[in-house]
Amino acid sequence: MAIGFGIVGAGMISRFHAKALADVRGAKLVACADSAPGRAESLAKEFNCKAYDSVDAMLADDAVEAVTIATPSGAHMEPAVAAAKAGKHVIVEKPLEITLKKCDKIIEACEKAGVKLSAIFPSRFHDSAKLIKAAVEQQRFGRLTLGDAYVKWYRTQQYYDSGAWRGTWALDGGGALMNQAVHTVDLLAWFMGPVAEVQAYTATLAHERIEVEDVAVATLRFESGALGTLEATTAAFPGYLKRIELHGSEGSAVMEEEDIRAWDFMKKSRSDAAVQRQMATSKSTGGGAADPAAIGHHGHAMQLQDFVDAIRKDRTPAIDGHEGRRSVEIILAIYQSAKTGKKATLPLKGDPKLAEK
Repeated sequence: MAIGFGIVGAGMISRFHAKALADVRGAKLVACADSAPGRAESLAKEFNCKAYDSVDAMLADDAVEAVTIATPSGAHMEPAVAAAKAGKHVIVEKPLEITLKKCDKIIEACEKAGVKLSAIFPSRFHDSAKLIKAAVEQQRFGRLTLGDAYVKWYRTQQYYDSGAWRGTWALDGGGALMNQAVHTVDLLAWFMGPVAEVQAYTATLAHERIEVEDVAVATLRFESGALGTLEATTAAFPGYLKRIELHGSEGSAVMEEEDIRAWDFMKKSRSDAAVQRQMATSKSTGGGAADPAAIGHHGHAMQLQDFVDAIRKDRTPAIDGHEGRRSVEIILAIYQSAKTGKKATLPLKGDPKLAEK
């Protein structure tokens, strides 16, 4: 029998979850819930599932065995904890939450209930990311020396005006970093290892009526001793492909969106020729660089497949709650450094107070 899924939140990203679930073996979308009048009904009609006007009502449905959380970022904790207490497995759209305290409450609730928890980071499941991670694990880079990430995207003023929660500390949790670049922050830390300290600047330069940053730059020192840089913006017209560069004493690799753009190692491998052929035929599109709706759902499908397999085999999902928490902590450290003008060290002790009073 397929595992029945319910979606909490019927906004834009919910449709990516619904489309992805349709491509997952052993999964079926059976329900959705949204408190806004008509939104759940619209999603349910489009994807042939049952609509509920409250999370509690959906969680009382025995056909719902797992829940995907697709609410605004700062509204993930309440439905995630409620789902765990109802005995449902939980997968949460990025970021896991916008404070460490809220992240920890989700993790604790799922561990206490004995249900699986995963945080959505589909970029890890792309072939290019897996190739780079394997090269790191095989020590092909030698000693990692430098890791850089660039998310130079563009969002119109209308994008921020389209939802009252967008661009707020309370529900968006941040701007270009927390909302857009969080995927790339996760990948950079996955490749380079834990971050030890950051020094950063943030600014709001091109948008009005938002509380959060639309430009951020940070320097990073990783626990390994390697250094790095991070640039993120939603104010770079017309928007460019996200990019990660890894360099080491014996090799370098560059990933742009889902494609490998550079693959150079001192010690050659038989697999390098296949990577070079892939590089020659790569055709990355703009992804979400200029349009948040212009992303594919295949990454979500791969991650949801892993989640279903983890439930079936009673194993930990590839990206669990603790993995999801890590990128949030790095971003909060960057915000803390930008606000105080001082270096921020990790792990953070509590949540920094970011919103201006």
